[in-house]
Amino acid sequence: MNPAVTARAGELRRARLAFVHARVVRAERPTSAKPGDEALVLPDGTIEGFVGGACAEATVRAQSLSLLDSGDSLLLRIQPEGDVPAGSDERSAGALTVVNPCLSGGTLEIFLEPVVPEPVLAVMGESPIAQALADLAPRVGLEVAPGDVALGDLTALVVASHGREEEDVLVAALEAGVPYVGLVASPKRGAAVVAGLATDDARRAAVHTPAGLDIGARTPAEVALSILAEIVSLRPRPTSSLGSPTGGPERLGEQASGPPPTVTDRVCGMTVVADDEALHLDHEGERYWFCGSGCLRAFAADPGAYLS
Repeated sequence: MNPAVTARAGELRRARLAFVHARVVRAERPTSAKPGDEALVLPDGTIEGFVGGACAEATVRAQSLSLLDSGDSLLLRIQPEGDVPAGSDERSAGALTVVNPCLSGGTLEIFLEPVVPEPVLAVMGESPIAQALADLAPRVGLEVAPGDVALGDLTALVVASHGREEEDVLVAALEAGVPYVGLVASPKRGAAVVAGLATDDARRAAVHTPAGLDIGARTPAEVALSILAEIVSLRPRPTSSLGSPTGGPERLGEQASGPPPTVTDRVCGMTVVADDEALHLDHEGERYWFCGSGCLRAFAADPGAYLS
């Protein structure tokens, strides 16, 4: 294991930042990477560590970013053109074989494992419903926040204090941009509390009250279940090729910016990430991205051959 990569992964976990851990598990000569080499791929496309040269790195970056939404792991096999007919990238359950035309030879197998922090729920109050929420939340993948958590780190906040110190907490959560803010109250009391909040109408409208889906809940456990069901129903769903695309920016906590876009290398036809970390060249006011230095040099020598 690479101590620097291990330490950096620990930092990212403590900071609750997503990343993909890439580890070379098999390498056939000639390759610059060796089994055990590893790297971290961040959501902006940055790669920290080493899992191969520029050609392999472009493929690792593109595939890693596609996994952050779905959370699926993937065994990525990268091999040079000729070993597999061009255009025949093969996908099976949990594995993908990619032909990289710019590789000088050799085959790499790299295991890509996304590390995505669990969403965080804060529960305010000591009522039976609040206790039931804290008990059930971990079973649906929600981490219950400690008392000193920053509001900006929350995925959801539920106020279940039955009238005690509700308003200030609700306003603070709304102004901090917490994606889901719920108030446990009857429809009449909930509407009165929201109407009196010292904030603007758009933020008041974001409060879910009565919190939870209408499932006919009566007991504290049933009410907690309905609230967790509502939070889960609003969570963003996978948008990568391995998942099922659903929802839009209105879904809970979804960021409009998303991962860097991908484009086609004009020389070899590979899919590459279009960001400043990837190899690129500006030509006549347009920017073009490449999987490796060989493709970049070929394009630079005769752009017209690849732009027709």
